Parts: sequence; C-alpha cells; structure tokens
Amino acid sequence: MVFSSTIFLFGFLPAVIITYYVHRSLLRKKPGNAILLAFSYVFYLYGAAGFLLILMLSTLADFVFGLLIDRKARHKHLWLSLSVLVNIGLLAYFKYANFFVGELNSVLVSWGIASVEWTNVALPIGISFFTFQKLSYTFDVFRGKSRPLENILDFALYVAMFPQLIAGPIVRYSYIRDQLIQRRESWGLFYNGIMRFCWGLAKKVLIAGACGQIADAVFGLDLKLLDTKTAWLGAVAYTLQIYFDFSAYTDMAIGLGMLFGFQFPENFNRPYSAVSITDFWRRWHMTLTNWFRDYLYIPLGGNRRGIAQTSANLATVCVLCGLWHGANWTFLLWGVYHGMVMVIERVSGLRDVAREKFYYARRVLTILVVTVGWVFFRSEDISHAFGFLGTMFTATNLPPSCELSLILNYRTVLFLVTALTVFFMPAEFSGIKTLMTRKDPVPLVAGIIMILLLLPYCAAMIVGGSSSPFIYFRF
Repeated sequence: MVFSSTIFLFGFLPAVIITYYVHRSLLRKKPGNAILLAFSYVFYLYGAAGFLLILMLSTLADFVFGLLIDRKARHKHLWLSLSVLVNIGLLAYFKYANFFVGELNSVLVSWGIASVEWTNVALPIGISFFTFQKLSYTFDVFRGKSRPLENILDFALYVAMFPQLIAGPIVRYSYIRDQLIQRRESWGLFYNGIMRFCWGLAKKVLIAGACGQIADAVFGLDLKLLDTKTAWLGAVAYTLQIYFDFSAYTDMAIGLGMLFGFQFPENFNRPYSAVSITDFWRRWHMTLTNWFRDYLYIPLGGNRRGIAQTSANLATVCVLCGLWHGANWTFLLWGVYHGMVMVIERVSGLRDVAREKFYYARRVLTILVVTVGWVFFRSEDISHAFGFLGTMFTATNLPPSCELSLILNYRTVLFLVTALTVFFMPAEFSGIKTLMTRKDPVPLVAGIIMILLLLPYCAAMIVGGSSSPFIYFRF
C-alpha cells in the first residue's frame, strides 16, 4: 500500500486514526500498540500477503533472541550470532538468490554447461529496512545499551510499524524503546504531523512525479537517440527525483508517526548542500549511514588503525551499502564509486578542509560527483550506465525525441525548475521545520494552504492516476 494512493488516503488512514483514538479515549493509561500493530499487519498484508508469515516468524525469533541475550548472558554471543544468521540469511536469500543464480547460469552457458533450473524468488517489500531494525535490537541488547522488551506486541510494533515499515527511516531500538512503552499524544503534535505529511505528499506527487517522468523518458531512450544535453537533463532530473521521492516518504513517515505520538529520527539534512562526498553521506539517508557507522564501521576499527585500515573499512562499508540497495552490478559499482571518492577525500585531507573554504566551488563539484553516481544507480546495467555517461561527457547534438517532447510540458518543466532550487538553498535551511517552529501567523497560513489547497490538488492527481510507487520500495 502506497501512502500516495486513494485506498491509503481515504480508507486506511482515516480508519486507523479513528480506531486508535477511540481506543485511547477508552483506555487512557495504555498506548494503542495493539491497534497500530493490527493495522500495520493489514498494511503489509495488502502489498505482500505471501510474506506476512515470514515477517511475523522472524519477529518472534528476534524477540526470543533478545530475551536470551539478556537472561542467558553466558551464551549471549551465540544468541547474537543466531540472530545475525537468521536475519542476514533471509535477506541474502530473498534479495540476492536470483542474482547469483542468474550470474552462475550465464557462466555455465558460456562454458557449454546446462544451466541450473531455478524459479525466481519474489522480494518481500521492506525487507532491507525491517531486517536492519531487528538487528539493531539484538545489537543494542547485546551491548547493554537497552533492555529488551518484555511484551512481544511492543516489539512486533517496533518491527512492523506501518509509517516506516517499507522504506524507513531505520529507527534504532535504543532511540524508540521508551516511546513504545509510554508516549504522549497532543493536538499540537497531531497538527504538525498533518503538516509534515501534506508537505511530503506534495513533494512526492508534484515535484518527484514531474522529475520522474522526465528521468524515465530520458533513461528509456535508446543510446543512439541520446545527445549531451538530453543525457544531462535526464541525469539532473533523476538526481532531483530520487531526493524528492525518498525525502517525501521520510516526511510522510515522520508525519504519520506524529499522529500517534511517535518522534522518528530525521533521515535527510539538505544533502545537495554538501561540500564533499563525506559530507553528503552525513546528510543523505542518515539513519542508514549511522547504522553502518555504529554496527559495522566502528566495530571494524573505524579510523583508529591507520590510514590503510581506515580506507579499507570505508571501502567495505560503501560496497555493502551498494549491495544493500539491490542485487545488480550497477548498485555495487555505485557503492565502489562512492567508496573510492571518500577514500580519496580522507587520504588527501579534503574532508578536513574548513567548510567555508572554496564553499561554492566545492558544492558544485560535489553535486556533479553525486549526479554521475546516480547514473550508475538508475541504469539497468553497467553497459547502459557507461554509454549514458559517455554521452554526457561527449559533445553531441540531436533533436529531442518525440517521447521526450511530449513529457516536457509546462507542468513538468515548472516543477523541474522548482526542484532545481534545492541546489541553491542555504545548507541548513528547511522549509517545513521553519513553518513548524515559527511563532507568527505564517505557519498557520501555510498549514491552511497545504491542507485546504495542496492536499485536495494532490488527491485529485492521485485519483487521476498521476502517482507512482516510491523508488525505495524496491529495496
């Protein structure tokens, strides 16, 4: 079920809000975790009915492992190892089995050997996100950072909470444990949640949707029909699409959490204002970056064992981050690309240059490096990625294709230009946070505009079929 869908906006969301608050009014002392869990399972059932049992059984397994780590501490390394084995095993099977069998069959066929018979495995939606959440639970309990939950319903809600189940943010157990046990809803939080949700919905339906139409049209062209200006248009459009699409989901998830008294962590901090790739990863998908930092990079030694080992640790994390996104050589190459740039920045000392020094030149250079990387991320295969990049950096000029001409109408161009302003905004500026924290009539007026004008307009576009799934639903 997609947040930007009619069934969610007009059916599921009103139903869960009404049921939750009716329950809270009758039982004021207890949070409505059972209600939210039931609706979260319905939410997952709607989009991935065949995998709900796997989600539930793996949740039960990690709940037991957490209790065993806490109560049978003598063997806690064993319980943690089993938790990692179960979670990574499921993730590897569902996400990478098709890829590895396909690659193996390609090699076998090239050698004249019969290929392995294989039925493709469907990918459970959200598996990359809820796997990392469950692992953070057992890791935090193992380290003594948090006590395990005693109520399995509370833990199941932590794993399957519908606002962030499919595409994050990845909420660390230590961050949200107390909120699961006791939280306080308020009308102020509820109103801010509505504003944040509407903000994200507008970003998704209006801006990401328009940029996505352009990017899809360009990346769908035969390379023979592609010229330099069109290739750059497609690369920039996708650079904007993936940011507005993913950050829109985060805005909507955070807003939905506020409706029920939850405070989720932020996932973006104006990443296109970064002055280096290291700075970019401090600002982009921050919950994933922090997860890899705390549970992989630091345990590997971090930056404590010399520049060679530090570089190896960085490269390892970036490669695994690329693989986390999907089973395709393009994702691996994207991870390697970012890893190489981060290692160069660390070895050369560029990452330590004062932010204000050559500020604008470094921002421009960083966004160029990021845009090139997104070409790997978006392309179907490595051959297409290098062909696309070759066109970007080779001067050619062809008339625009018929397909692209149809896409470049006044609406898509207007929203593409609107999206481009993200490249020029101050590094710490946040429109929605400004509206939610200002103490004057402006936020009230903006809220009324979003709720009474933007929300119906977006809803009309959704009903008309002008919305698409979020990019990160694939992961």
